[in-house]
Amino acid sequence: MDIKAKALREIEKVKSLLNSEGLVASAISEKPYNYEVEIVSVKEKIKVQVYFGKKGIKKVIQGNMESELYQKINGIITNELILKFPNPVFDEPDNYIGSDESGKGDIFGPLVTAAVHVTTETIEKLDKLGVRDSKDLSENQITELAYLIEKTIGQNYEIVLITPAKYNELYKKFKNLNKLLNWSHSKAIENLLARTNCQTVITDKFEKKNLSIAGTGKGMNIKFIQTPKAERFTAVAAASILARNAFNRWFISQRKTGYDLPKGASEHVALKAGKIYRQSGEEILNNLAKMHFKTIKKIKLQ
Repeated sequence: MDIKAKALREIEKVKSLLNSEGLVASAISEKPYNYEVEIVSVKEKIKVQVYFGKKGIKKVIQGNMESELYQKINGIITNELILKFPNPVFDEPDNYIGSDESGKGDIFGPLVTAAVHVTTETIEKLDKLGVRDSKDLSENQITELAYLIEKTIGQNYEIVLITPAKYNELYKKFKNLNKLLNWSHSKAIENLLARTNCQTVITDKFEKKNLSIAGTGKGMNIKFIQTPKAERFTAVAAASILARNAFNRWFISQRKTGYDLPKGASEHVALKAGKIYRQSGEEILNNLAKMHFKTIKKIKLQ
């Protein structure tokens, strides 16, 4: 049985379980990378999705995590209660910009930040494509979805790619990753704000202070929402895919110049960085890697 068939069987089990507990689940809907059912009450709608991809099968419950209906569905499906301090819950706006980044935890490669502007119409279209957090997608799925996202939203996105050499220059200036992230998100968002009438921006929570738009007074009237797991919002999920796709393409371009570089920050990656440092020197490594990593500093001391 292939993974897609297993996912279908799993969503069928989920639907049967929900129905047996007195909840009315909709007919099973097939999306490009998942199956889903909806449970609708007077006040809200919860989706239960079963994804199939490179990491196998994954169940996702989509909705207001603080609601009684969400808690009940989660308890039925996982047989667990969610025990956590409540976070602010935001309904998805119908006109907003979402931003996300890729590459901050990788020794090799750029830091890429993408910002995506969506409206009610494009949110619906992107949801139908199966847009979700890029961390749950294979590289092939990311490539395919990035193309479809760009085709769907036209020019309503902005990508800021900071090469390793530029990243190292900026890190010396900021001396802090969160400040560098703030700068890259601000740049992508500011460029997109310049050609939209949007008043709301959603990003992941990577710094205690709110994101600020530097350089113009444009950001003064903008509502910024920084929240954990922001990829649950369609625009942020789309931004994560565009950012990751640009990140992957940088690695492909390096292969053409003779560098087949691994991703991540594992021991294998560190060994590769050490080999490049010994064979080609610090200047070449500076063009390929983020030099502030402790692993890189150890390599230079050897």
